[in-house]
Amino acid sequence: MRKANYDKFPSTKLTGMLVQGWDSIISMLKKKMDARKVLAVDLYTGVYEEEVLGAFSKEFSGRVMNVRDLMKPEKEIQALTERFMTEDVLFGYVTNLRLEDYLDADKVAAARKQISEAKETIVIIGTGAAVVAPQDAMVVYADMARWEIQQRFRRHEIKALGIDNRNDAVSLQYKRGYFNDWRVCDRYKERLFDRVEFWIDTHVAGTPKMIDKDTFFKGVEATVNTPFRVVPFFDPAPWGGQWMKEVCDLDRERENFGWCFDCVPEENSLYFEVNGVRFELPSVDLVLLKSKELLGEPVEARFGKDFPIRFDFLDTMGGGNLSLQVHPTTQFIRDSFGMYYTQDESYYMVDAEEDAVVYLGVKTGVDKEAMIGDLRKAQKGELVFDAEKYVNKIPTKKHDHFLIPGGTIHCSGANSMVLEISSTPNLFTFKLWDWQRLGLDGKPRPINVERGKCVINWNRDTEYVNEHLRNQFKEVASGDGWIEERTGLHPNEFIETRRHRFSSPVLHHTNDSVNVLNLLEGEEAVVESPTHAFEPFVVHYAETFIIPAGVKEYTIAPYGKSAGKECVTIKAYVRF
Repeated sequence: MRKANYDKFPSTKLTGMLVQGWDSIISMLKKKMDARKVLAVDLYTGVYEEEVLGAFSKEFSGRVMNVRDLMKPEKEIQALTERFMTEDVLFGYVTNLRLEDYLDADKVAAARKQISEAKETIVIIGTGAAVVAPQDAMVVYADMARWEIQQRFRRHEIKALGIDNRNDAVSLQYKRGYFNDWRVCDRYKERLFDRVEFWIDTHVAGTPKMIDKDTFFKGVEATVNTPFRVVPFFDPAPWGGQWMKEVCDLDRERENFGWCFDCVPEENSLYFEVNGVRFELPSVDLVLLKSKELLGEPVEARFGKDFPIRFDFLDTMGGGNLSLQVHPTTQFIRDSFGMYYTQDESYYMVDAEEDAVVYLGVKTGVDKEAMIGDLRKAQKGELVFDAEKYVNKIPTKKHDHFLIPGGTIHCSGANSMVLEISSTPNLFTFKLWDWQRLGLDGKPRPINVERGKCVINWNRDTEYVNEHLRNQFKEVASGDGWIEERTGLHPNEFIETRRHRFSSPVLHHTNDSVNVLNLLEGEEAVVESPTHAFEPFVVHYAETFIIPAGVKEYTIAPYGKSAGKECVTIKAYVRF
């Protein structure tokens, strides 16, 4: 039996200042305040506010100010955000609000007057604390990764920005975060990076950790100048499988795992291992602070501070089909949701059983009115949709690569292990048919036939799929012990993918774009700098890893148990 070597807790190791526990944290902050009278403890939405308020209230009884008390009434905030939330169950519109829009000007003015007249230390706690505080206040920030926020949504534990929506459906909480709160908080946090003197990690309730500004930026610099991995997260799915349990060494008692998000920096975490202790922070902080070095100047010029490439696993081994779905065109996603690029993607088959299939594109000559009619009837429960009548069902095997530009109907079938390589927007899936299946909550998952019919590209038929979307492999270079192949993506997609088969070191160039790779074959490989600019970085089977654009050049070679054997990587980057 193969022993799992997948690292679920990758980290950047460094030395620095770190303290643990509320008593130690508060004691240090008091010492560092010197003669200053105001401490602003700012929070990302999703932090357990009551835990933070309770910890500081013990030490500063009667002198703690809650920013929620300074916000506009909930009804006003609901009205303010209504146009971004919309009436849709899943989809909203990207907000243009700023944090200051949430604050009541009169309440803030009164609070500032109270602060200026105070004789003792005042502690301001909450999202926006640094706005209320005077410029010379000590600013501390408790950050939070979106993946942990989503777990708290599911447990109905946390309030949204300015409102208490804990009783809302999880999908509505997520929608408010995705389209509104996270956008507001990220824009606000970006303004604070230079002001924050200490960073607090409260991802694990009751066990806070704090690092200082120097340690924070030391970790950021160390990460952006070397290959690194974000912290992967795993989630069950209605169609989920069993492959990742073994390969990634996950909880065997869980029914399934359908997803592994191993490169979604907007939602993943980073670990800084400070003096041997893991400190967790959102990986998006690295994107916000070091976009040019990480993404590359041409990529930053095109995408701003968005990380444009996503890698994730879809495990249907011993599971079921994904939903039959389609992603919107660029124009549709701009007009409908305020996003400026869409979710083009591809399926790379990491593993597959003999009966594995992919559904891709419509069959040639399909009657589109009949197909849409049947999808509508299926949505109402009037018939079972006959996918094979309308959609190409293609047998697949390990190392096949299917290209899925927006507008292409698709889904992976059961008994497959898919590496999904896509552009980042990760919410915009229009499900057309879900195989008479319920979600994990026991309810039917939302179907979007009406939106889907607006974006289906009916020219992506059988001939088109076979000629343009299936195994578009071309050898582009080779050397002693290695071969490089282009595997995609489609000309409509901005991502280029290259597969390397190698038994000796291969030299790579970032070419002014962030590179994202996965080790598809081989137990271990080592990434090294030809100029010794970074320490050797070891990756393991099935791990996704990121090479910042600023690294410029690097080699990858078989390592450890794989030494002298053939390894395989897939690499994605932004093409120009």
